[in-house]
Amino acid sequence: MLRGRTEERSAIRRLLGDLPTGGGALLLQGEPGSGRSALVDYAHRHAEGRAVLAGTGLPEEADLPYAGLQRLLDPVLDRAVVLPEHQRRVLLRAVAGAGCPAHRRLALSLAVLGLLAAAARETPLLCTMDDVDRGDQPTADVLAFVARRLHRSRVAVLLTTAADVPLGGIARHRLRPLDDRDSVALLTDRLGGRPPAPPVAAALGAAAGGNPQALLDLAGVLTPGQCRGEEPVPETPPPDGRLGRAYRARVDRLPADTRRVLLLAALDEDGEPATLVRAARAAGTAVEALAPAELAGLVRVEPRRVTFPQPLVRAVVRAAAPLAARRAAHLLLADVLDGTRHRLRRAGHLAAAAQGPDPALAAELEQAAAEYARGGTAAAAALHRAAELSDDPVRAAARLVAAARYAWSAGRVHRARRLLGELPPAAEVAVAGRADLLRGELELRTGRPRFALTTLLSAADTLAAADRAATGTGGADGDRALALGALVRAGEAVCFAGDQYRYAEVARRAELLRRPDDPPATELLSAYVAGTAATLRGDHEQAGPALRRAVVLGGQLTGAASTPAALTCAAAAGLLVAVDGAAHRLAERAVELARERGEVSALPRALELRAAAEYWLGRHDAATDSSREGLRIARDTGQENWAGVHLGMLAVLAAVRADRDTALRRIRDIGEDAGAHSRPRALAQWALAVLDLVDNRPAAAAARLAGLACPGTGRGQVLVLVMATPYLVEAAAAVADRPVAGAALAVFDRWASSTASPSRRALSARCHGLLAPRGSAEAEREFRTALRLHPTDADAFERARTELLLGRELRRSRRPRAAREHLHAAREAFTLLGAASWAEQATTELRAAGESVGPPEESAARLLTGQQLRIAQLVAEGATNREIAARMFLSTRTVDHHLRNIFHRLNIRSRTELARALS
Repeated sequence: MLRGRTEERSAIRRLLGDLPTGGGALLLQGEPGSGRSALVDYAHRHAEGRAVLAGTGLPEEADLPYAGLQRLLDPVLDRAVVLPEHQRRVLLRAVAGAGCPAHRRLALSLAVLGLLAAAARETPLLCTMDDVDRGDQPTADVLAFVARRLHRSRVAVLLTTAADVPLGGIARHRLRPLDDRDSVALLTDRLGGRPPAPPVAAALGAAAGGNPQALLDLAGVLTPGQCRGEEPVPETPPPDGRLGRAYRARVDRLPADTRRVLLLAALDEDGEPATLVRAARAAGTAVEALAPAELAGLVRVEPRRVTFPQPLVRAVVRAAAPLAARRAAHLLLADVLDGTRHRLRRAGHLAAAAQGPDPALAAELEQAAAEYARGGTAAAAALHRAAELSDDPVRAAARLVAAARYAWSAGRVHRARRLLGELPPAAEVAVAGRADLLRGELELRTGRPRFALTTLLSAADTLAAADRAATGTGGADGDRALALGALVRAGEAVCFAGDQYRYAEVARRAELLRRPDDPPATELLSAYVAGTAATLRGDHEQAGPALRRAVVLGGQLTGAASTPAALTCAAAAGLLVAVDGAAHRLAERAVELARERGEVSALPRALELRAAAEYWLGRHDAATDSSREGLRIARDTGQENWAGVHLGMLAVLAAVRADRDTALRRIRDIGEDAGAHSRPRALAQWALAVLDLVDNRPAAAAARLAGLACPGTGRGQVLVLVMATPYLVEAAAAVADRPVAGAALAVFDRWASSTASPSRRALSARCHGLLAPRGSAEAEREFRTALRLHPTDADAFERARTELLLGRELRRSRRPRAAREHLHAAREAFTLLGAASWAEQATTELRAAGESVGPPEESAARLLTGQQLRIAQLVAEGATNREIAARMFLSTRTVDHHLRNIFHRLNIRSRTELARALS
């Protein structure tokens, strides 16, 4: 089955369908393996009742003028007798190999057009030429001429090309890469109907770049373990696969100088044009020799970078060159690179040319990798090669672990595991500890968190022992900081799996590693673990100071101490003590730093915390954006556990908007692999409970939420339950289940009262209002306290929910006039926020309060997202972009971007017009 290409197949059917009354032409352009030939076959299969002339451009005949034309027209040359004499002569001379003078080319083109028209008199004719750019150019010119003049004939011409050839006047379709769905479908077809595991499909799709033949070649070399995701999958299609052989044939036909410069480009992965220019000159040629490779679509030379559109070409070029040629090219590239500015690149080329152990070069690679600002795959490759060049097994093992760490940092989970697998079984104790730390982190993010916990605790013990040994000999205490880092990750594993009762053991071990003179980054880790443990056992008096200290230390970190890992700890601490603005700033800084340093694997966790902060700040649109980005990166880097976390958060955010379809789709995407008490599963239950409340099923909502955790035992998702408590209390109050609501609210109250957060205290007061006797002064007092506490510049959604609940309470207490004020406020706020279902609830309450209410009036605000609306309101109040950025925890650039979109949506040009539109 031909997967994807829906538009192209429709275009082919239209082309064939028009044949009885008129002709036409279609040009399909796409890289090798993109399905051009498959689409030509598709056209042939659907050409019932039509004659077919088929040809293919052959590189072997590219220097023979009109050779392709001769093969294409040979079945109908006997019809040439109907042509005018001068046209017949020029046609027959051309296809006989006698050529065609320039002044007779028009006559030749008209002769071909007439011949095809004559052949189509009795039966419509489909004429196809696959790979027209690979054959002789005169044939391509004639067919392009004919294709532009078919509207009065019964001839259809279908041409395909890999290169972006200048064939104007012909309808053109560029074959785009397959999307994820079609890629998975194609892989499933190739694997006998068994779909690959989602991480495998994502990795293969990335390796193939959406190229169908590349996907088929990759699927053809997969082992059963690779299909299941138990072994790393290939990072590029096999050079000896069908696509690789096609590219190899193209490379072999290039001139010698072109192949020489192309090899230099393939070996220099940075793709800096200036380097290639110098290297080509040193090789006795010039960079202009690449022109034939550019025309063939093998390489692209841009002002700032030389790239290979299909990564497989780089591997093919390398594989096609003899070892001696590759070694000479590496040495030449090393010679033209500056040893200071391009230290890592130069050392890498020297290492690629090295033969046998070279301790000095290994040390140079290690130092260059440490200095390389972007780290990632380049540093991983350098340290791997340094390990191979080492003559000391201890140093080699340390370099392998460092290489694996860099690979994981760059999001290459399988490569990291493969490098760890090369470690000798009896590694030195500190190296073994670092290896176990990385193994545990990989298991936490991508595998089984409960197994990760065991590995991480073992790593912490090993690293602590290495630290004690180093301290006894006067060494540094870097291993102790790593041991604390292992315990932080162990705590994450505990919380992810819903085993919070085990956090006490993590905290006990961390306390043993704590020292009074710890540097800020190390003290931050200790404070975070101690504060989290105290929070989980409900001791907020002890938790608050430790967590606030972690937040302060996070904000003070500079230089090498300021890492995404440290900043995410500080951000998590900020969320636990409800300093949402600080938590957001720390998480945002962690995201920025991870991007700057290429630490891709740190992004899903940092984006999770940023989304959580945005949720508490009432910026639901921003939280959705953060979680979407986190989901994409988690999937790209194989972090299925954190993909589940982001899917759960997206489900909650969709449910809060009463977007049932989106919420349920996100929940389905979590799948069945997530543990019953895992964080993704708990978030999914929270989302379903919110949907139950929206649909007026409070009993079901209360049952779901009450089952999230048992705070007394520390089992389940205690922290998720605390976040969801306002919904649990609302649901339980609706069915008069006071014990469940009271128990959950007691936990929430102890936490909220320990913070300085008005929004948490507002939610607490609202919950007490729900549980107070209906119609009582206590209920009204608590609701009004909540309204007073809700921040006016943030979280408009929760304030509107409180207005709605207070209005409902007043209506049910037979005070409709007082109720209407709050119900109107709720309805207006929900309408402006785009929360249609909640607005409808407010409308229903208003009608029950005796007011005739129509649908909300269409306003300018309805055209804006929640975040855009908030920015617009602040502008209308007179705030500057800088002031808005500070109040909403955004960059001024982001505010500028949103403001441009606001002006465009409302069709206005000034801040004055904006204020008027919102008035």
